[in-house]
Amino acid sequence: MIVNYTEGGWEIITQRAHGLLAAQLAMHWKLDERPERWTETLLAIAEHDDAEVELEGENLLTRQGGPLNFAMRNFELEHCERLSRFSITKSRYIALLTSVHMEFLYKKEEKTNEQARRFLEEQRKLQEGWRYELQLEKEAVEKIYSFLEWCDAFSLLICQQEVQPEHRAIEISQGPHGDTYQLYQVDNNKLTTEPWPFEPASFKVYFESRLISQLQFGDTAEFRQAFHKAKINETVWELVKSKVPDKTSKV
Repeated sequence: MIVNYTEGGWEIITQRAHGLLAAQLAMHWKLDERPERWTETLLAIAEHDDAEVELEGENLLTRQGGPLNFAMRNFELEHCERLSRFSITKSRYIALLTSVHMEFLYKKEEKTNEQARRFLEEQRKLQEGWRYELQLEKEAVEKIYSFLEWCDAFSLLICQQEVQPEHRAIEISQGPHGDTYQLYQVDNNKLTTEPWPFEPASFKVYFESRLISQLQFGDTAEFRQAFHKAKINETVWELVKSKVPDKTSKV
């Protein structure tokens, strides 16, 4: 889960809500640049971390009793194996993109974590077999994955409240063609990117979150109860093709 500290308490966004936002961004991509297996690509983006419903787990709190942000979690073999099993039941293509994503996330840990090293070695073998069966070159898969990663990074910037004020730019990521994209807020709840990679001139995206005023919890059960009782809030952003504001600075 994504955890933001606000004046009103903890804002909680589930990984699935973040994935859904990433897919909303993806579905508006330019028509002539979409991968051939478009539906599967969208599903891979929406479900790239769907192996776990956070509230069903037990590792939800920090030592201080606050909710545990996703970035504080390290490689977990059981979680990754479950994600791999789930993805292959959908399609080899989705399993391939999901596997590449896990490699992207955990490749730094394989130097110090033997479980991570063995798992990623096995994943690379699976990737090679799936590419052969699907008749996809490695470079083509890397290009498609960079699209998934771009949508993931864009969604995270929004969910983690990293959109900058005063028309300042923040880098999203490199897209599938190697271009670096900048994100700007042009008005209240309005965003634009430079360059503009989407088909429509404007569209809206939505995600849901929960605000929990209690700051510390005695155990996971107490946090889980507070989560379920919390009001669900919906945030709406409109993306518009717009001239980049003048006098911008990069973050």
